[in-house]
Amino acid sequence: MAKVRTRIAPSPTGDPHVGTAYIALFNLCFAKQFDGEFILRIEDTDQSRSTPESEQAIYDSLRWLGLDWSEGPDIGGDFGPYRQSERKAIYEKHCQQLLDDGHAFYCYRTSEELDQLRAEAKETGSLQALKPSVLKLPEEEVAKRKAAGAPFVVRMNVPEEGECVFSDMLRGEITVEWSQVDAQILLKSDGMPTYHLANVVDDHLMEITHVLRGEEWINSAPKHQLLYKYFGWEMPELCHLPLLRNPDKSKLSKRKNPTSILYYQRMGFMPEAVINYLGRMGWSMPDESEKFDLQAMFDNFDIQRVSLGGPIFDVEKLKWLNGRWLREDLTIEQLAEKLQQWAFNEANLLPMLEHFQPRMDVYSDLAPAAGFLFSGMLPLTAEDFSKASKLEEDKLLEVLQFALWSLESLRVWEKDEIFSSLKALSGAMDVKLKDFLAPIFISIAGTTSSISVMDAMVLLGPDISRARVRHSIEVLGGLGKKKLKKLDKAYAGLST
Repeated sequence: MAKVRTRIAPSPTGDPHVGTAYIALFNLCFAKQFDGEFILRIEDTDQSRSTPESEQAIYDSLRWLGLDWSEGPDIGGDFGPYRQSERKAIYEKHCQQLLDDGHAFYCYRTSEELDQLRAEAKETGSLQALKPSVLKLPEEEVAKRKAAGAPFVVRMNVPEEGECVFSDMLRGEITVEWSQVDAQILLKSDGMPTYHLANVVDDHLMEITHVLRGEEWINSAPKHQLLYKYFGWEMPELCHLPLLRNPDKSKLSKRKNPTSILYYQRMGFMPEAVINYLGRMGWSMPDESEKFDLQAMFDNFDIQRVSLGGPIFDVEKLKWLNGRWLREDLTIEQLAEKLQQWAFNEANLLPMLEHFQPRMDVYSDLAPAAGFLFSGMLPLTAEDFSKASKLEEDKLLEVLQFALWSLESLRVWEKDEIFSSLKALSGAMDVKLKDFLAPIFISIAGTTSSISVMDAMVLLGPDISRARVRHSIEVLGGLGKKKLKKLDKAYAGLST
């Protein structure tokens, strides 16, 4: 048996997700079970959204949890580069091989033409994906568009009928109708590969033996199997893990649950408890014990103990488990040390004191003034907002939701960036800046008489700041799907 090699391949396009940590944990445990290697690869082909800050956050969050890798962009290895943006020439070479062998084709279809083809398929009641026979233009039209320098993508050829059968370590044989598989784009118009091409090429060249990933990738497996066949390579064994769920059984989402790993670090959870809880997501110890550390999971891991039922990620249950770790595994002295490391350290206190020293006469002034910076979700009520804001409740919700979307889109979390974004939004919404910022002040600090809300958000960081705005929306009654869809449309129409 070849040396077991597993990998995790997150995209550095936002806050590191607990789902990423969950998949990383199971990949690491599987590799440890067979004395293999666990690799970290950064899938940064989406150049418009990928940032160095997000990449660093991936490293920081996984290391905080104790999930270490033996090869990766930050530590190197024999199979690098480990950033996809640095492997462009490799993908181009392999894409050209597919073109030369007749397994792929240049597609000059415009977005308008693609929309029309989808609309026509919908009208005829066809559930088929877009196929090469539909997408391919006559040769003379292709030559004409090529001569005109029209943009193009490279798509893969896929069968138009029949079935694809592949094996899954947990689910056995899975069958997918080829009619449901589209002619996947392999190389985008900017020359960067899609996930599908890069994933297959990298897994082969990095000698990955087992791919443990979320079950949302099951429908992509036929495309990947076909690419392995086209290249003449052996496909790694596949294992599709069940998706994490909200308590209402819906897919885990930041609307209903904090999903950023760094949120849990900033909230004061112990990494041991978070890993313990993630380890219980669809898996159990042989003795069914609820509390165990990472080493115990390594020692007892068996992928066949994974249950396919959607594991529920319940923050209240995580808090209960964290309480056990805090009380059972820490002496008073250790707890004091952990608290100092968590918040009361020089790196945290110095930037904070710059803002609060002008407001202090005695040391004891700091606690009531800065308490919100050491808190989790604030105990807010709808009345707190009505007292501080002149806006009607519907408008309040609109302001908070639009502000949240604006804050989520920020690639750089700095005071000037935050202010520029919110100021532009208030102008686009035709709401005075003072009235616009009031509910955000309440969300972040619990009061409007505090330090600059922009400074407060920088000190808190993006994870807690965004979570507090989401919490405020819920305090004000929340937004149903219908209302959210309407606001989404309105937000998209704003010229901010």
